[in-house]
Amino acid sequence: MNGTLYIVATPIGNLEDITLRALRILREVDRIACEDTRQTRKLLDRHGISKPLLSYHEHNEAARAEQLLRQLEEGGKIALVSDAGTPLIADPGYRLVALARERGITVSPIPGASALTSALSASGLPTDSFYFGGFLPAKKSQRRKTLDEAKDCPATLVFYEAPHRILETLRDIAEVLGSRRVTLARELTKIHEEFLAGQASQLQEILAKRPAMKGELTLLIERGEWAAESEVPIEEAFDQLIAAGTSRMDAMKAVARERGLSKRDVYQKLSGR
Repeated sequence: MNGTLYIVATPIGNLEDITLRALRILREVDRIACEDTRQTRKLLDRHGISKPLLSYHEHNEAARAEQLLRQLEEGGKIALVSDAGTPLIADPGYRLVALARERGITVSPIPGASALTSALSASGLPTDSFYFGGFLPAKKSQRRKTLDEAKDCPATLVFYEAPHRILETLRDIAEVLGSRRVTLARELTKIHEEFLAGQASQLQEILAKRPAMKGELTLLIERGEWAAESEVPIEEAFDQLIAAGTSRMDAMKAVARERGLSKRDVYQKLSGR
């Protein structure tokens, strides 16, 4: 009988940010597969857990996946963790999970911290729809191409970025995406947690004055106002739906959905009508 592969979310900074269920699973499994055994050991030591650790990262993923799958097929229980946050979200693990699913092995998520959702929830940007692009490309031409391809996406854009490239990236955002609102989340849940908000050019000026930029960065960019280019004004589209017998609330929802806007945006446009 096959065992179970648990995808266990771990803290992104503050070691207290781990669920009771995650701690229980980490105590019960036979082995823990992790990116850096030293990082995972710190977490386990904090909570008094002692389990065999096996390194599992992008450079040994293929070989390690087969090793872990054999143990799972023999009935073993294995937890997959990343250095911080939810495994597979811009981290290794896809190969193992995909193969486990193919072979009929149970894969169970143990939810918890994620820099993506943590930054989004406190960013002040719309959260009803978002696009996550992982890490932006290191090369300028590819990074600008990625931003250009995402400029018409009707959702808040979310990317991870390295601190040594953030000034270049903010410059690219200003040139490719213009004056959109940007929120930069740094060192989430840690002592020096910081949120900076403004236009990309403004954030670039602020950070350029600092001697160095450190810490994990999550970059959030306001969605484009592509819907404003629609041939039919929001008010007219709303009136057409009302005339057709659609309720006021349903008409607002329909207009918002068609134009990639939030209901709140449409409500503000129609206030007083």
